[in-house]
Amino acid sequence: MEIIPAIDIIGGKCVRLTFGDFNQQKVYNENPLEVAKKFEQAGIKRLHLVDLDGAKTGNIVNYKVLESICKNTHLTVDFGGGINTQNDLELAFNSGAQMITGGSVAVKQPGLFRQWLREYGSDRVILGADVRNQKIAIKGWQEDSDLNIRQLIQNYLPYGIKKVICTDISKDGAMQGPSFELYRQLIDEFPEQQFIASGGVTTLDDVQLLKEMGMYGIIIGKAIYEGSITLKELEKLVLDKPRQ
Repeated sequence: MEIIPAIDIIGGKCVRLTFGDFNQQKVYNENPLEVAKKFEQAGIKRLHLVDLDGAKTGNIVNYKVLESICKNTHLTVDFGGGINTQNDLELAFNSGAQMITGGSVAVKQPGLFRQWLREYGSDRVILGADVRNQKIAIKGWQEDSDLNIRQLIQNYLPYGIKKVICTDISKDGAMQGPSFELYRQLIDEFPEQQFIASGGVTTLDDVQLLKEMGMYGIIIGKAIYEGSITLKELEKLVLDKPRQ
């Protein structure tokens, strides 16, 4: 299972929200590159970088942060937030992202998202499925769509979608554990998909349970910043990976 720390950006700073609420944000570091370097020093290879300003406004805002991290670390960065046009996609890739995560665009512009899957492949284009009350939330979690997560995944199965980052917004930033039952159901229904759990991961026990369930990857955010999962523990998880 891949261990993927998250850095969320507002105003160029490393922050975390609670329940996706922009009014419940906490700044953890004013220098995201510093945070990324600490992850790299702990043996981390992959980073989930989210432009929350971009997600809210609908276009990439913090691409300079992406550029800085990609130029000054060897981390493999998947980038999301505000990628809704071809220009946004090219800006993300030109700024160093190896992968992008598309959420709102996959709901609002399915034709464009299918085109990206055809052009760049499922290794570089990830489906972002943010769930609230069984429905997919879009625009930085500010709006609920009419689609549920199963419908969204089904829509892209014929086009080779492989990686799905699934976030239960009701768990995100709450430090109360992830949505185990939702992930179990999705793995059973879509066994060929590479599901990445996001939201609510709080302890090493959470990590172990998700691993045993068969999750492809796990995104850890607030638990690291609040110290309930330390960088030393993170390093051990990464070092243990070859023996899984």
